[in-house]
Amino acid sequence: MSTPEAVHATLDVTFKGIARDGEHVPIHQFLGIKYASIPARFEKAVPVEYSVETVVDASKYGPRCPQVDVDIRHLLRIPEDFTITPEPEDEFECLNLEITCPPVSSTSGSLPVLVWIHGGSQVVTFCSAASQVCGRMNEILTIRTNANREKKLDPKKLVADSIQAGKPFIFVSMNYRLNIFGFGNGKEKNLALDDQRIAIDWIRRNIGLFGGDPANITLSGESAGAVYTHAHLITGPPVKRGILASGSLYLSSPLPVERGDAMINTLESKVQELAQSSLKSCSALVLIQALKECNVNTMWIQADADLEDWESRPEQVDELMIGDTEYESAIWRNGIELLDGETIAAAFKQNGQWGERLRKLYQVVADRPTAAKLGALDIVNDARFTLPVEIISQKLRTACKPVYNYVVDQANPWQSSSRAHHAVDLLFLFDGLDLEFNPAANRVGQEMRQRWIAFISGQPPWAGDRRFGYGPLGECMEISEEQFSTRRRSKHCDLLRDAGIEVYMPILAALTAGRISLLN
Repeated sequence: MSTPEAVHATLDVTFKGIARDGEHVPIHQFLGIKYASIPARFEKAVPVEYSVETVVDASKYGPRCPQVDVDIRHLLRIPEDFTITPEPEDEFECLNLEITCPPVSSTSGSLPVLVWIHGGSQVVTFCSAASQVCGRMNEILTIRTNANREKKLDPKKLVADSIQAGKPFIFVSMNYRLNIFGFGNGKEKNLALDDQRIAIDWIRRNIGLFGGDPANITLSGESAGAVYTHAHLITGPPVKRGILASGSLYLSSPLPVERGDAMINTLESKVQELAQSSLKSCSALVLIQALKECNVNTMWIQADADLEDWESRPEQVDELMIGDTEYESAIWRNGIELLDGETIAAAFKQNGQWGERLRKLYQVVADRPTAAKLGALDIVNDARFTLPVEIISQKLRTACKPVYNYVVDQANPWQSSSRAHHAVDLLFLFDGLDLEFNPAANRVGQEMRQRWIAFISGQPPWAGDRRFGYGPLGECMEISEEQFSTRRRSKHCDLLRDAGIEVYMPILAALTAGRISLLN
C-alpha cells in the first residue's frame, strides 16, 4: 500500500499521510498537521508558514493540550473492560489537525468539507478524532460484542459511508488550547477561539490539496464544540453550512472579563502554594494539578467586541442543522442531586413576577426533594438546550435560510436507563465502538450518518417543514410539530421564552454553578 501524498505545487510542500481500510473502503489520513505555533504561554498563536521543498510527516496523531484526566467512558457508559490509550500532551505542540478523506489521487473535483470542533466543557478533550471513540483508526484495541466475536474499531465510518453513498466528503478535526491555557491569564483572552480561527483559515487555504472545496465547508461541533461553532458562525467569515449538536452560545454565553479574575487569582494562589511559582512560569504539570485541586471543571468564552450583541446578530451560514438529545442535563445530575428541596425552590424566588410560575410549572416543591431535583434538571435542560434550538431556528427562518431540526431520543446502547443523555449521539454518529450487539442503536447510527452525509453534500436531509427523530427503540422518522411536543416540553419552553433570559438565567446559575461534570 503506497504512502498517500498531498502536494502544494507552488511551494513544493509534500504532506505524507497513511492509507487505511474503512471496512473495504480505501481512506487516506493526514494526521498531526501543525497549523500554528505558540510563542509562549498565554500568547496568541502564530500561523504556520512552510518553507519551499518541505516534507511534512502526517503519519501519526499530534499531541493534545495538557488537561486534567477525565475518563470519557463514564458518561458514555462504555464497558469498563474497554481500554483507552492515553493521548500524548504538549503545551506548545498541541495546535494540530487531522484530515480523513477519500484517496487523494482518486478525488475528482472539489469535495465538501466537514470541520469538527470537539467538546469537553472547554477544559478537556472529549471525543477528539484521536480518541478511540470518535476518530482513531486503532489496529490493536478491540471490543467484544455479545456474539463473543471481535471487531476492530472503525471510527472513520462517517467518511467511509459517504464514499459508499456516492457523496464523498473530507473530514477535518482540530486540537486547540483548553482550560487555563486557552482561557488566558487576564491579559490575552479567548485563545482557544483564536486557535480555532487559525485552524479554519488553514483549512480554507490548504484543503484543496486534499481534494476539498474551501467554499463548501460545513462547520460543526458538539456541546462545547457547538458553543465554539456558534461563535464562529456569528463572527464569520461565512461558511456554507453549520451543525450545532447539543450546544450553542446559549449554553455557555460570553461573560465579562471580570468574571474570570476570581478564578485566575485562585489558580495563581494555588500555583504559588504548590511550586512557589506563577501561572506564567510554572510547569504544565503544576498548572494541571492546580486545576484539579481547585476543581475547575468548566470554562467559558470571555466577552469580546467580536461577540457583542451576539443574540441579535445573524449566523453567517447558508443553512443549519441543529438539535439536542432528550436528557442533556445529565451532566449536572450528580451536582444538583446534592441540593435539598428548599435550596432548589429558593432559586426561583429571585424574580417576583415569573419565579413562582416557573417553580410550579417544573414541580419544584421545597418539601418534595426528589421532585424538586427532577424539576431543576428539567428547567436546565429546557433553558440551555431545547429553547435555544427554537430561538436560533426561528432567527434563521426569519432570514429565509433553511433549518433542519432533529431530536435524539435513542437511549444509551449499554445502559438504557441512562436515557438519551448528553453526548450519546457521538456513539451513533461516529460508530467508533461496535454497536452490533444493540440492533436498535446500530440502526440509529446508520440513519444518522446517512442524514449527515446528505446535508454535508448539499441535499435536504429531510423535509424542511418537519423535524427528524432518531429513536427511541431504533425507530427513525420525520415527525410533526405535534409529535415533537410529545418528546420535548414545548409549553414549558414557551413560558421560558415569555419570561426572558434575564429571568431564567439567574435561576440556572443558582442551580448549576460549579456542578457540571463529565463523570455523571
